[in-house]
Amino acid sequence: MNLQEKNRKVTRRLVLVAVGMFGFGFALWPLYTVLCEVTGLGGRAIQVSEDNTGAVASDRIVSIRFDASVNSSLPWEFKAKEKVSEFNLGVPSTAYYVAKNVGNDAIIGQATYNVTPPEASLYFVKTECFCFTEQLLQADESQEMPVYFYIKPDLPEHIKDITLSYTFYRHGYDPSDRSHL
Repeated sequence: MNLQEKNRKVTRRLVLVAVGMFGFGFALWPLYTVLCEVTGLGGRAIQVSEDNTGAVASDRIVSIRFDASVNSSLPWEFKAKEKVSEFNLGVPSTAYYVAKNVGNDAIIGQATYNVTPPEASLYFVKTECFCFTEQLLQADESQEMPVYFYIKPDLPEHIKDITLSYTFYRHGYDPSDRSHL
């Protein structure tokens, strides 16, 4: 095998590696999202339809802290109506957040959420949430945003407190884009 053939062979392998890396990178985000939804990893609560809750009421009570924040790219105010509240396990419950567009234009926002401790995300089930869809607020418009959920009765005994955090981003906002800073 001469030098030119060896170079072609190495070039083909490098191209295959590059294409494979690109394909893996392209598929990584959807695969990670599915993994988080199925397992509850990454603090992602489980989503179910309201008629499939299967919740069984329990006398056990847990405290839930509600956090709210807004990315600097979005001129909104966002807060939980109640900072902390107590809930019975297995009982369908509702928490309310309020968002207000303090900008001069209509803006679409999208909320992301996280449940901590991470182990609790496996037992925190949202049946309906504003974070499932984009939210359009006109200039100076305020909107109450409910979250319907329940906590599975088999939540481990050592978990007494849960934090549900939301962050609103401007729709289409790229967190890696630093041009707004």
